[in-house]
Amino acid sequence: MGALDYLSNFCAVTTTRGKRKPMQTVEIKVKLDCDGCERRVKNAVKNMKGVRSVEVNRKQHRVTVSGFIDASKVLKRVKRTGKRAELWPYVPHNLVQYPYAPQAYDRRAPAGFVRNVVPAAPHEEGITYLFSDDNPHACSIM
Repeated sequence: MGALDYLSNFCAVTTTRGKRKPMQTVEIKVKLDCDGCERRVKNAVKNMKGVRSVEVNRKQHRVTVSGFIDASKVLKRVKRTGKRAELWPYVPHNLVQYPYAPQAYDRRAPAGFVRNVVPAAPHEEGITYLFSDDNPHACSIM
């Protein structure tokens, strides 16, 4: 048994492969004008390692990539095709808490989408505090 255990250590296969990336979906906004642009972007992303599916929506200028991938690498690969690209900045209108907040509405956004912006804190509290009874300097302001 001792010799067999010693020899089995040499035959054991150890993997040094790193952790696998999680399955995720990356959405990218790309200016697509024609079938050639669409095909060029799709082929560039489709040949990446870990990509499971690529969907291109030319009307919305959106490319959706699913697989075991890194978002920054997909974005870099799309930019290498010569197209201006950015991660998809829009969310559906009904998921935003304040869809009419400043900077949320974007004319270039597809129908039903707005930018996801967190509204600034209202300044009304500061103004009402100036004229409250709790403020000892309220009389000097009036």
